[in-house]
Amino acid sequence: MKRVSITLSNDLEVAVEDFVSAQKAKPSLAAVVQAALRQFLVGEGCLRTPQRLAPPGDSSNGGKRRAANR
Repeated sequence: MKRVSITLSNDLEVAVEDFVSAQKAKPSLAAVVQAALRQFLVGEGCLRTPQRLAPPGDSSNGGKRRAANR
């Protein structure tokens, strides 16, 4: 995982703070930014959508979970 530092414009800062405060379970800033970036990259076709993980013991993949985007 790569660590990055970004500066948010005032409008983005307010929007993120409003979003987080409206959530019952408060997500971290990192979680919000990662989710937004993931959604953007999927929409642009630069990232595949994560594959649905098979339940444990599913014989279609030997009971092993598949890593998303690998």
